[in-house]
Amino acid sequence: MTISMYQSSVGVFVPFLANLSSLLDRAAAHAEATKIDPAILLNMRLYPNMYNLTRQVGEANRHAVIGSALLAGRDPCTFSDTEPDMVELKARIATAINFIQRLPREAIDDAADREVTFRFRSGVERRFTGRSLLLTFSMPQFFFHVTTAYDILRHAGVDLAKKDFLGAPRQA
Repeated sequence: MTISMYQSSVGVFVPFLANLSSLLDRAAAHAEATKIDPAILLNMRLYPNMYNLTRQVGEANRHAVIGSALLAGRDPCTFSDTEPDMVELKARIATAINFIQRLPREAIDDAADREVTFRFRSGVERRFTGRSLLLTFSMPQFFFHVTTAYDILRHAGVDLAKKDFLGAPRQA
């Protein structure tokens, strides 16, 4: 059995971004039920030198979008530098999902051995094959940030369980 680059990228990023959006719905409901400003949740972090929830979600989006765009040989969509509220953060996830789903499957499937270059915010560049970008960089980065967002919300008292992180079982 083989698994395609498309299944390993888009097929994973999209459902977990949708799950992340659902986590934000749960966070908004928690804020309303406990009568706290949702911005308090968005600004929470697990440790002072870690990114807050907003940035964790933004980084998950970024790694999914840039990784997928590099595999497809396309320019990634971009997001505003403004600080989003909960509604805008969910809209950015929806934009990321839409962008990723519209990338050409064939180009992504053909990217395994093709050289791609990831540019860090600092301007430093790192070269990968498509396969190594996905498996050793984009996917681990993505899951780090999604997991940390989940952990922040759990720490804040939002009623979540592992099934909320994983989402509904699906056939690949």
